[in-house]
Amino acid sequence: MKLVTFLRGGAAHVGALDQDEASVVDLTEAGIAPDMLSLIERHIGQSDAIRTALKSGKRVPLQPGMLLAPIPTPRRNIFCVGKNYYEHAVEFGSSGFDSGSVGGNEVPKDPIIFTKPPSAVIGPGVAIDSSLDPCNSVDYEAELAVVIGKAGRVTDADDPMSFVFGYTILNDVTSRELQKRHKQWVLGKGIDTFAPMGPAIVTAESIADIGKLTIQLWVNGERRQSASIGDLIFDIPTLVRTIGRSISLQPGDIIATGTPVGVGIGFTPPKYLQPGDIVRIEVSSLGVLENPVS
Repeated sequence: MKLVTFLRGGAAHVGALDQDEASVVDLTEAGIAPDMLSLIERHIGQSDAIRTALKSGKRVPLQPGMLLAPIPTPRRNIFCVGKNYYEHAVEFGSSGFDSGSVGGNEVPKDPIIFTKPPSAVIGPGVAIDSSLDPCNSVDYEAELAVVIGKAGRVTDADDPMSFVFGYTILNDVTSRELQKRHKQWVLGKGIDTFAPMGPAIVTAESIADIGKLTIQLWVNGERRQSASIGDLIFDIPTLVRTIGRSISLQPGDIIATGTPVGVGIGFTPPKYLQPGDIVRIEVSSLGVLENPVS
């Protein structure tokens, strides 16, 4: 099931994409949930109602610009993971931008967690505002994002995957110079418009094996990144358990799982994003997230 937030009559509605993905079933109009966060919280109790709506609910044709980020305003910061693919850990450590790297090739022994604020989130087709980086060092990072569906801390007896509601795509856009200058990652990565997300949340039960999905990114048609989700250093259960062991998770929390090799700073000279560029990310079974750069 692919769940989306979309504009209808000037208001945000939540819906489910039809099989052809050219139309959406309006779950707000069906009385199931007013928004995505409510839908996530109610999902278990209303799964039958959602299935009924998918069979008989009203279809709304999708038009360009209708889709918003699946969770347009997360209720709290996005959890992000740094250096979670081996080749990218080496790439980043060798770039000179990693203030925490030792010897240039550091592969972390434990997950590196940082956050991006809700104000960074934008939806498909919305422009990444490169003018907000005073250093002209805007970089891209294609990532699989995990959406949490259950509240609570993750104990040793819990299955971390039982907390996972679904998956979406996130671009962890970064000002590399600000990231380096401040010796931490929040200011370089938390800039407004620096978290494109979407186009949909695909529910966990729809994905047989998340590790078999592939993630790719193109800039102006040039493929820069390509990897398997199975190549993560720390897999999804490890990330959910690491964060949820001491921080109570909430429905709608988002965990961006890290980016593979091929980011802009990995090139000589670096290939930073410029106004007019088009960034396209595709994750098999999840869809395509595309954003221009202004």
